[in-house]
Amino acid sequence: MANLTTLAVSTRAKAGKGAARATRREGLVPAVIYGGKQEPSIIALDPRVIMKELHRGGWSSRVYNLAAEGAEPVAALIRDVQLHPVSDAPIHVDFQRVAAGTKVHVEVSISFTGEEKSPGIKRGGVLNVVRHYIDVQADPANIPEHFTADLSGLDIHDNVRWTDLKGTEGVVLGSGQAADMVIASIAAPTIDAEMEAEAAAKAAAEAEAAAAKPGAKKK
Repeated sequence: MANLTTLAVSTRAKAGKGAARATRREGLVPAVIYGGKQEPSIIALDPRVIMKELHRGGWSSRVYNLAAEGAEPVAALIRDVQLHPVSDAPIHVDFQRVAAGTKVHVEVSISFTGEEKSPGIKRGGVLNVVRHYIDVQADPANIPEHFTADLSGLDIHDNVRWTDLKGTEGVVLGSGQAADMVIASIAAPTIDAEMEAEAAAKAAAEAEAAAAKPGAKKK
């Protein structure tokens, strides 16, 4: 299985709220590994490792190698991270076991390139992103880090669709999504209505003031 990111973890003997609180008091984040037709495994890991992955981006489609001392490494996806409502620190993580040859649902991010070359953007058009992620099915060994949307040839009112993306080989769209769905478009330049109204009001006021001056010609 390619592109595995190794995370050091430690095993926990007990499950439950009390054991989870004890793990947090030790400065670790409790976590569980489920799936793969096996019993769930209870583990713990450094919260700094989780925060690093969250800030790194793309974690939802990245396969991790969970390595605990004295145990066989486990390939898994992060399925959920629970954060503290005040501090935003991670307080629990759910991992799902994966195996090569078994397709999994993942959300893959979209990277946009070629903005500086887009004729539409050069003419003042605005990039309107409809989707930042796409739900797909993929083999764990071939989950792409991201899909690429090339904007370099797009003019105003042009679209990027799923079929235009690069890096989609070997994946299948998730249910409810069409191959012709719009990912992004180049919208026409917007006019600030308030500024336009202010300019019109100012021009009208100046014309009225000029007409009110003594000696002004009346039409």
